[in-house]
Amino acid sequence: MVRTWFDRPKILVLCAALLGFAAVLGVSVWALSGDGDGSNGDAGAGSAEDTDATAPSATDSAPPTPKRPDRLGPAPEAVPAVRDWQPVRGPGWKPGDGGRVVADAGGPLEDEARLLARELNIPYAEGPARTGDVELRTAGTKGTADKADKGGTTARESYVLTSRDGRVRITGSSDAGVFYGTRTLLQTVRAQGGFADGVVRDRPDRAQRGFMLDIARKHFSAEWIEDRIREMGDLKLNQLQLHLSDDQAFRVESDSHPEVVSDPHLTKKQVRDIVRLAKSRHITVIPEIDSPGHLGAVLEKHPGLQLKNASGTPVQGAVDIANPDAAKIVDDLLNEYAELFPGPYWHLGGDEYRALMSEDPAAAYPELAAAARERYGARAGVQDLATAWLNDRAAVVRKHGKTPQVWNDGMHRGGTVKPSKGREVAYWTGKEIGEREPVEYLREGWKVVNLNDEFLYYVLGEPNDFTYPTGERIYEQWTPAVVRGTEPVPKALSGPDRILGGRFAVWCDLADSQTQEQVAKGIRMPLKATAQKLWDPREPRLNWREFNALADRVE
Repeated sequence: MVRTWFDRPKILVLCAALLGFAAVLGVSVWALSGDGDGSNGDAGAGSAEDTDATAPSATDSAPPTPKRPDRLGPAPEAVPAVRDWQPVRGPGWKPGDGGRVVADAGGPLEDEARLLARELNIPYAEGPARTGDVELRTAGTKGTADKADKGGTTARESYVLTSRDGRVRITGSSDAGVFYGTRTLLQTVRAQGGFADGVVRDRPDRAQRGFMLDIARKHFSAEWIEDRIREMGDLKLNQLQLHLSDDQAFRVESDSHPEVVSDPHLTKKQVRDIVRLAKSRHITVIPEIDSPGHLGAVLEKHPGLQLKNASGTPVQGAVDIANPDAAKIVDDLLNEYAELFPGPYWHLGGDEYRALMSEDPAAAYPELAAAARERYGARAGVQDLATAWLNDRAAVVRKHGKTPQVWNDGMHRGGTVKPSKGREVAYWTGKEIGEREPVEYLREGWKVVNLNDEFLYYVLGEPNDFTYPTGERIYEQWTPAVVRGTEPVPKALSGPDRILGGRFAVWCDLADSQTQEQVAKGIRMPLKATAQKLWDPREPRLNWREFNALADRVE
C-alpha cells in the first residue's frame, strides 16, 4: 500500500513507541520523522491521543510524545488544477472515523452530498456539521465570485473549500460551484488519502467548457456516453454537444419523422437518461441538427427536397433551401426535440453547404440565385438565401428559449441579408471557401466558442490531413485565445466575454477505424488537457510528464 502524507501521524506514533523501547535498552537509533520543512509528502508528529499507552516510558534521550501535525500539508491535486491554495498548519482531514457528508435534506445540495458520500464511502447526513464531516453549502463566495470575469459569466461556478479543525466546508456561489469543490476534494483524496488544512479559492476562466461527439457517423452506446459524462463531471466540463444527424445517419428516435431515423439509434428514454445524468454533473447537453448541409440521412427518405446543380445533378447532403418543404421538415424536428433537450443552447450547424463551396454559386445553382433575388432584391445572392435559412431556424429555437449556435462557415462576409443577432459562433476552421479569420467575427461583436481544428479535432481515421491531437500539444501550446492555427488572437479580443470557451471534438469520418474503447482511450489525455486550459489558461505549474502522472493519481 502506498503511504501518503495523511498516514504519517500513525507511522510516527509507531516510531515513537520504538524509540522509547530502544531508549530503555540503551540502543541509539535515528529519528524517523520528517525534517519539518513543510514540503509535499512530509508530515509532523502524530496526535497524543494516538500514542500507544503500553509503550515503555521515555528516558531523557527519548523523543517527546508525538503531537498533532503542525506543519503545512501538500497542495490539492486535481485536474484541472485549483487556481489559488493557501495552506495552514494542521493535521488535515481524512474520510472515515465517523465523518459524514452533510447538507440540508431536500435542499439544493442533497444530490451533490449523496454522490460525494458514495464516492468517499462515508455516510450522508443532515446538518449540523461536526468534527470529521464534509459540509456543503451555497452562499456568496467572498473573494472568489467578486473576481469573476467581466460580465460575471463564471461567478456562479466559483467555490471556496476550507479544511480546518478536522472538518471540510465547501461553499459555492451555486450548486454547480459546490459540485466542482467536491471534485477537487474527491480527486485529492484519491491521490493523497486526505486533504491538508488550508483554503482553496477557485473558479473557471471560461464559462463554456465542453466535449462534442459525432454520434451520427458512428453509433455510440448510451452507456459509453454516460461514462464520458461522468469523466467530464470530474474534469469540471459543463457542456456536451451531440451531433445527431449527418449524411450517414440520423441517430435519435423521432415521432414527427420516424422514417428518417437510422438503426442503431438512441431512444428518447435513453436521451432523457443521458440528460438527467448530465444535469446531475452540471453538464448541459447541446443538440445539433446540422442544416442546410449534412442532411443526407433525411434526404434519403425525402429525395424531392435535395438540392440540384445547374445540370440537374443531386448534391450530396444539401437540401434545397428555396423549397419551403425542406424548411418544414427541419423545423418539425427542431420543435419536436426542444423538450427532449431542455438546456439553454441549440446548435444549428450551417457549415459546408455545397452551394456556397462553389467558385461561382450563382452560375452553379441558378435556381437558388433566382430565388434569392425574388425574395431579397436584385443584389441578393445564394449567400443571402443561406443566411436567411439559418435566421429562420434560429427563430424557431429561440421560441423555445434557446440560444442558437452556428459553425463559423455558416456566417458569411457582406451580403444583403444579415445574420440575426444573439447567436454564438462555433469557430472551427478558416479553410473553407470564403471563410474568415477569427478576429473578423470578434471585431463585429460576435461571441465565439473555440473548436480550433488544429488542436481540438479528433477525426477518426485521420482523413484530409487531420492527425489525432495529443494532450501534450494542447497542454503546452493551446489556450482559448488560439482560435485558428497556432497563433492567439490579440489580447484585447481574447477575454472571456468575447471567447466564451471551447470544446474538444470527436468526428467520426471513418467510423470503423476505431472502436468505442479506442476512442475513449485516445481522447483521455487530450480531454484532460483541454479541461485544464479552459479552467485556467495560464502556463501550468506542472510540466507534461508531471501532469500525466497526476492524471493517473486522481482517477
